[in-house]
Amino acid sequence: MPGTDPMEAARIVAGELPELPHLVELPARGVGADLIGRAVGVMVDIPAEVVPSGWRLSRRPGIDTRRAVDMLAWDLDAAEAAFAGAPGLKVQVCGPWSLAASLELPSGNRAVTDDGAVDDLAASLTEGLRLHVAELRRRLGDLPIVVQFDEPSLPAVLGGRLPTASGFGTHRPVEPQRVSEVLAAVLAPLAGHPTVAHCCARDVPITLLREAGFEAISLDVTALRTGAAALDPLGEAIEAGTVLLAGLVPSVRPAPASLSAPRGPGASSDAVRPGDGGTADGDADGAAPVPLRPLAAPLLAIWDRLGFRRQDLAQRVVPTPTCGLAGASPAWARTALGRVRELARALQELPESW
Repeated sequence: MPGTDPMEAARIVAGELPELPHLVELPARGVGADLIGRAVGVMVDIPAEVVPSGWRLSRRPGIDTRRAVDMLAWDLDAAEAAFAGAPGLKVQVCGPWSLAASLELPSGNRAVTDDGAVDDLAASLTEGLRLHVAELRRRLGDLPIVVQFDEPSLPAVLGGRLPTASGFGTHRPVEPQRVSEVLAAVLAPLAGHPTVAHCCARDVPITLLREAGFEAISLDVTALRTGAAALDPLGEAIEAGTVLLAGLVPSVRPAPASLSAPRGPGASSDAVRPGDGGTADGDADGAAPVPLRPLAAPLLAIWDRLGFRRQDLAQRVVPTPTCGLAGASPAWARTALGRVRELARALQELPESW
């Protein structure tokens, strides 16, 4: 989410997504509020500090670790005040592989290069998440909690695309079996909590994530590759019961022209006329409303291509923003969350014109 006020962000989330609000993350607050900083705040017994090249493991907790812990506590306070009575909650944290790809060892190398360090990070993250979920339930009651792991670097880990410290080479790829084993170990103690893997890359390892045990996969539908090699694993996952969190609503307000052109794989110009599916009221920032039909078009094109029945969309798909909203204006963040809610309603009974 944009901004620096956790209470205001939590109120927006509670108002736009009352059925399943999420614990807010506000990277604009700086060190400790970013993706890695939030994970540092959740982990136990593994402190880290910020150096010019990024986050690095440290021998003892310092100001950066304390700042990450404090910001998490403030966000928990905001959640307790804004989400009281909510039927469920979603929390997000950096996944073990993106964490290991981003955190440096004291030597300056990435933690992902050391199997022992990866295992230690995964174990610390797992225990920290257990305590994190317990604290949320203490504050908000015994409500269902969805746990989302953000893995933006996972394709680079698997593909050997992570730069070395010198910048002149890349680290060797990690074997898929090893990646899957670590993910499965992190998921095992969360049995009973729905788990989501989120990755905005074009080459999301869908089959690996499904086989590791994730019940839902969150990806940017508008950026998916269109070949069978990319879509077949998605179809297989959906057939196996994996829920698709479909990134459809842009993370920043789109230019009007972008909504009058096809979006995503297989979209046709007939399916995305900007006047179709709009609402009578304007968006939160007073600009012309972003219509629903163009937003849904990439999902419908993929769904039809995979041969699924459209009447099954509401049971298997949850619309989301394409990625995080940290770069959006506050007005667009509110609008985007509202469009997500409206898309979810539209999927329950698709207009015939779509």
